[in-house]
Amino acid sequence: MIYIPKGTKDVLPQDAYKWQYVEGMARDVAKLFNLKEIRTPTFEHTELFQRGVGDTTDIVTKEMYTFKDKGDRSITLKPEGTAGAVRAFIENGLAGGVLPAKMYYITPAFRYERPQAGRLREFHQFGVEIFGAASAQTDAEAILMADTLLKKLGLNVALKLNSIGCKTCRAAYNKALKEFFAPHLEGLCHDCKTRYEKNPLRLLDCKEEGCKKINADAPTILEYLCDDCAAHFEEVKTCLDLSGIAYEIDSRIVRGLDYYTRTVFEFVSTSIGAQGTVCAGGRYDGLIEELGGKAMPAVGFAAGIERLLIVMEQTGVEIPDEAKPVVYLAGMDKDCRQKAFEIATTLRKAGIFAEIDHMERSIKAQFKYADKIGAQYVAVIGGNELAEGKANVKCMATGESESVAFAEMLAYFQSK
Repeated sequence: MIYIPKGTKDVLPQDAYKWQYVEGMARDVAKLFNLKEIRTPTFEHTELFQRGVGDTTDIVTKEMYTFKDKGDRSITLKPEGTAGAVRAFIENGLAGGVLPAKMYYITPAFRYERPQAGRLREFHQFGVEIFGAASAQTDAEAILMADTLLKKLGLNVALKLNSIGCKTCRAAYNKALKEFFAPHLEGLCHDCKTRYEKNPLRLLDCKEEGCKKINADAPTILEYLCDDCAAHFEEVKTCLDLSGIAYEIDSRIVRGLDYYTRTVFEFVSTSIGAQGTVCAGGRYDGLIEELGGKAMPAVGFAAGIERLLIVMEQTGVEIPDEAKPVVYLAGMDKDCRQKAFEIATTLRKAGIFAEIDHMERSIKAQFKYADKIGAQYVAVIGGNELAEGKANVKCMATGESESVAFAEMLAYFQSK
């Protein structure tokens, strides 16, 4: 017996419709906001994530699935969707097209970490990227997209908002952070001691309890925003107010990826414990240039599909059942099953959901099966029906039956 790898999960046929529902809602929202789909490879050159995600992040230092291919090239399964979308944007010359370039993706992603509720080693994201627009309205629109999706899915989550400034702001803030944390270095975890030297902002994102207690009193980035970043943040808040979207300012949000600038946000649920962020994102104006393109602003977000489904289940959100067969055609013997197959083919060509017997069951067993799969009608074809050219059609909800000529079956079920 070979078992599934740790940190992965099968989506079984009886559950796949839930995924299709969430993905369908995501695509509907994408269409509403004029987003076009992009699909990028499952693996990329490792350098893309080292440069794009950041070599001080936990993702790059601890969590990436990296290996050498047969050409001795370092390859990594993508741990998130933004870096690949930016690489594709640059490589395919989309910067020379119509801007802003608004795109979305639904993709698997991979991180080697301890599996827990809402966090797997293979997971799936709905992501949005908007390239070329610097305005605060674009930040607000990205947040509005995420809010629209979450509301359509029936979720009640809290929006947490922050600005982490630009390079100018960050220089002064990093200096202040280093001054604050200097007396506390011995109390920091090993990772944070490294972050202190390489990227002090990452200290605020540590999940270790000891580090969290220390950074509770650290200065906030909002105290160090330059005039441009402060004005940008105020306009984002104004746009959200105009949109009727409630938010909470949380100066500890810095996001786990190095490419973010200015606006960052998280939609948080308490339904799945510590891993409560179901959707997050922000602005990343330097990433396109960092990866070899021309300087260009960008903003986006990603939502974890597994986490969305968990929160929906735990908060009692009902997902509509998948479609049930309109009719199950029950054949009594070989010739009758052949006629059932012929009629089912005609109905299916016309877009009518029909099912037939593949197991050579008795009529009684076929009725039980039809009931299990939720068929609305059962059309029985026995020896007499075959001779008369009619099926005995029973409505499963009322128990009423009537004879319907084979030649009239299509019109009959179209009318239903």
